[in-house]
Amino acid sequence: MRALRRLIGGLALLVALAAAALLLWGLLRGRSEDLPWTPLDLAAPVGLSTGRKLTALTRDFPLCRALLDQAGVRYRVLPPREEGRCGYRDGVRFADGGARAIDYRPAGLGIACPVAAALSVWEWQVVQPAAQRRFGSRVVAIDHFGSYACRRIYGRDAGTWSEHATADAVDIAGFRLADGRRITVARDWRGDGDDAAFLHEVRDGACRLFATTLSPDYNAAHHDHLHLDQADRTAGWRACR
Repeated sequence: MRALRRLIGGLALLVALAAAALLLWGLLRGRSEDLPWTPLDLAAPVGLSTGRKLTALTRDFPLCRALLDQAGVRYRVLPPREEGRCGYRDGVRFADGGARAIDYRPAGLGIACPVAAALSVWEWQVVQPAAQRRFGSRVVAIDHFGSYACRRIYGRDAGTWSEHATADAVDIAGFRLADGRRITVARDWRGDGDDAAFLHEVRDGACRLFATTLSPDYNAAHHDHLHLDQADRTAGWRACR
């Protein structure tokens, strides 16, 4: 029993030291976005804690909407949807204008608010900078395979429900640039050129913003898209592949 108490005490001490080190490190760098207890700002640089704060918005629709408003993202709230084990109460659809410049094709994409918040940050901090750096052109549209779908993972008859079942996921198929270039995951993921490098860069950037980011590197089922979701897992673990 004494050994168990020592072990628990040692673990508590390690957690406290880690928290203190993180606080000191964040303060020294002057980057509040690295600290887990500071408020989320969608316009701020991406920090160590940005992804977890975005995922936590799955539990706070009013805060998510307030953050979109603060960042100048235009949207409209979708009516709640209930379909057995599926549905959502935090659905939004991007509207034209505002701080965002990328359209989604097909038009009318409906997504959970935390996904919308992460997509906005992804556009500003990852996608557009990568496109300008590699191609000297901006992204004007993103092709997608949809968000909401009342199904289990991989469409199985049993097992875990997909994040698509609550609109907390979106599948990204490709990107269209202002200069007319089109980059697709299915065609351009493999290779050594700028198109492949761009796709890998935006995948890596998504890993910092979404709870789950899956690409063709994960399995054959993702050969033609990037799966991005905000799964609010109990243990808080994140997946990037």
